[in-house]
Amino acid sequence: QVQLVESGGGLVQPGGSLRLSCAASGFTFSTYAMRWYRQAPGKERELVAHIGSAGSTNYADSVKGRFTISRDNAKNTVYLQMNSLNPEDTAVYYCNAFRSWANHYWGQGTQVTVSS
Repeated sequence: QVQLVESGGGLVQPGGSLRLSCAASGFTFSTYAMRWYRQAPGKERELVAHIGSAGSTNYADSVKGRFTISRDNAKNTVYLQMNSLNPEDTAVYYCNAFRSWANHYWGQGTQVTVSS
C-alpha cells in the first residue's frame, strides 16, 4: 500500500522558515522523482519544486532562492526547506511521487499559513 505522509506545516510569520517532510512507503522511493505542489484557496495546484531520482532539482520562479528540495533515499523521505516565507506562500502543500502521469502518487497535504 502506497503512502505519502506530509508533516511540518503550520503557522509562521512573514520572513520565517518551515521545513516540510514527506515520508514515503509502499513503492521503490529511489526510482521516483519527487515533487512538491501547492494549492492556495481559489487557485489551481502548482508545481513548486522537483527533484529527480538522481538528485537534479527544479523550482518554480516564485520560490527560487528561497525554497530547497532534497531527498534522503535511505529514509524514503523528501524535504522542502522554505525560507523567507511571505503571505503569498500560504497554501496546502502536497507531496507527489512521479514516474509518469499514469504512475504517480499524492500525499494528503499539509497546510502552510504565513501571517502576522
